Amino acid sequence: MSRAATKAVRAGRRTVRVSRPEKVLFPDDGITKGDLAEYYRAVAQRALPHLRGRPLMLERHPDGVTGGSFMQKDVPEYFPDWIGRAELPKEGGTVTHVLCDDTSTLVYLAGQGVLTLHRWLSRADRPDHPDRLVFDLDPHGDDFGEVRFAARQLHDLLDELGLPSTVMTTGSRGLHVIVPLDRKAPFDDVRAFARASADVLAARHPDRLTTAPRKEAREGRLYLDIQRNAYAQTAVAPYSVRALPGAPVAAPLAWDEVDDPGLDARRWTLATVTDRLDQDPWHDAPGRGRSLAPARRRLDALS
Repeated sequence: MSRAATKAVRAGRRTVRVSRPEKVLFPDDGITKGDLAEYYRAVAQRALPHLRGRPLMLERHPDGVTGGSFMQKDVPEYFPDWIGRAELPKEGGTVTHVLCDDTSTLVYLAGQGVLTLHRWLSRADRPDHPDRLVFDLDPHGDDFGEVRFAARQLHDLLDELGLPSTVMTTGSRGLHVIVPLDRKAPFDDVRAFARASADVLAARHPDRLTTAPRKEAREGRLYLDIQRNAYAQTAVAPYSVRALPGAPVAAPLAWDEVDDPGLDARRWTLATVTDRLDQDPWHDAPGRGRSLAPARRRLDALS
């Protein structure tokens, strides 16, 4: 391939060559592969703390959002040696996942048509012990107000339990509420805690919230989804681009932004989220994860 068909992007200590940078990935928006690479370079300082050390599942759209796509777990053999890897057990074998620990890896992945990064809730060195608990809140229909209501109620409950939390748009349909953990509890315990928390919240608001996994049993209520809290399950990473019209982005929020009636899951896009990079909405989030043990005792007293 000629040098003219590539774009050299300086990314940290390396220069990454992006092939066919003029290739259009979002036809309705004119966003090219080169634009995607430049976006991920621009957000790297904010995005990388939420990616380092975590196994990733890569959502690849080599022909853009109107072409075919696939999810990739195993690292392709042709990926360069300097990209981090983690070999982790699965049923019947192992999977070698990408680790995105630096800007050059982030830019390289963009050059491979990776639009969205889906991260594990645990880190590769202790894959059975998550350092994140996630509640996934999607609207039953088109009313995003019910998502904002659920997120606010969940935030209040977590405060009662002594657990700090952050919130983000998914760039798709809803919000994720995230709790930092100290990695002492295994996934089974974390999932049980998430389930019990959701049950308490649904009991407080039985007309608006539910934990029923079957859609026909929800009767128009918002589903408090805790299913991502399991080994090898993933959640969209902050600042990831989604394969949707306008290139919406999973954007971290300050909690007071949840009160904005104009908020929706696709509020920020590849073109607009960079305006938020000067200030980190999660700047006051605790640097260390919390133990679930005291919170579990408080929760049991509420049940």
